Amino acid sequence: MFRKVLIANRGEIAARIIRACKAVGAQAVAIYSSADANSPHLKLADESICIGPGPSSDSYLNQEAILQAALQTECQAIHPGFGFLSENARFTQRCKQQGLTFIGPEASHISLMGDKARARETMKAHGVPVLPGSEGLLGSVEDAQTLANEMGYPILLKATAGGGGKGMRICRSADELPALYQDAAREAEKAFGNADLYMEKYIEGGRHIEFQILADHYGQVIHLGERECSIQRNHQKLLEEAPSTNLSPQQRNELGETIVNALREIGYINAGTMEFLMDGDGKLYFMEMNTRIQVEHPVTEMVTGVDLVAWQLRIAAGQALSLKQEDIEIKGHAIECRINAEDPNANFQPQPGLIETYQTPIKNDADGLRFDTHIEEGYKIPPYYDSMIGKMITHGDDRNEAIERMKEALSNTKVIGVPTTINLHQQILRHTDFLTGKYTCQFLGDHLKELTTAPDA
Repeated sequence: MFRKVLIANRGEIAARIIRACKAVGAQAVAIYSSADANSPHLKLADESICIGPGPSSDSYLNQEAILQAALQTECQAIHPGFGFLSENARFTQRCKQQGLTFIGPEASHISLMGDKARARETMKAHGVPVLPGSEGLLGSVEDAQTLANEMGYPILLKATAGGGGKGMRICRSADELPALYQDAAREAEKAFGNADLYMEKYIEGGRHIEFQILADHYGQVIHLGERECSIQRNHQKLLEEAPSTNLSPQQRNELGETIVNALREIGYINAGTMEFLMDGDGKLYFMEMNTRIQVEHPVTEMVTGVDLVAWQLRIAAGQALSLKQEDIEIKGHAIECRINAEDPNANFQPQPGLIETYQTPIKNDADGLRFDTHIEEGYKIPPYYDSMIGKMITHGDDRNEAIERMKEALSNTKVIGVPTTINLHQQILRHTDFLTGKYTCQFLGDHLKELTTAPDA
């Protein structure tokens, strides 16, 4: 195992990785920007080192500063968490050049899966079902119009270098295609430095299902079941659960085996998530692969008992997976609510500021409760970063028990000083469509007004 690991991230996920480092016997070095100098997660680390000013471009995206910090503190490895440099193939290569282990997949696989069009074609070639769409990139608006006429509307334009919903447009008619094409390309160029687009058939009322995998250096690959991630705002997940309410054990086993075989054949290593869209008939189609740990990984940990981040560290250190597919058993049900400092009544506008009061009953993982966070009373949320301040996770013997535990946990959690999504989550948990498990990715779009105008739970 590594003696020291540098955590190239901040906040909640940095605190989570520090716990995993302690679990496997590695020391944790936390980096921080000047805006995060008082972040509570720094107290959990064995060492901490400032790498620059508040803006991400000057700190958490500053490759030179991060690599220098790792070498200066004599680390052997770097864990990128999620976001920032976690799916940056060039950074992965630079780590290797400096003799540092990047805790994640090889740069070649990050590049492959980061190009959404190439990833789609690769998975298709290995037997993973994909949506009807373009064969590779679209060359022009005219190409898009021709293909859309053949496929039929609605269609989805997607940035090949995309993520987070950027460079993505739903097009429902030929008249609106030229303008939407230009909008998507312009946004993709601004966000990713790559304006290339591809096209897929758009599924109305689809569900977002993803499979968690682990793979070691010796050809062993396993999946740990699926997560349901259809409660989203602006293409960003807000609530996740495992397992899905709409996937049969047979589907799980069959698609899981297909995924495992495909990733074994391409030689994938470490953790990753295969994301799928489920249509109204229950058929699943590959969308993309995330080559990192996901925000929502705790629900998988809760139903399988597997510490995914600890296994990322072990695999990167060269250890073989001791887990076999037959060892993975889905027990009970888990739900995660992302607690964001946002105003749902103002299009989820981030709301940085001072946390005047913070109270939660969650102290540890006992009784099926877990709160992954880095905040404390008196903490000032900086304006530079993602608005997520914590993740409430509950586990129960069945879905109803997990829901009831979540309701109780949220009702006993108080954050005063900034608006949060806590009340919105409480309303979602009471909604009939959610309670019956018959919701789709359109849930928030269809019900946001009634959810945000309901009285506090």
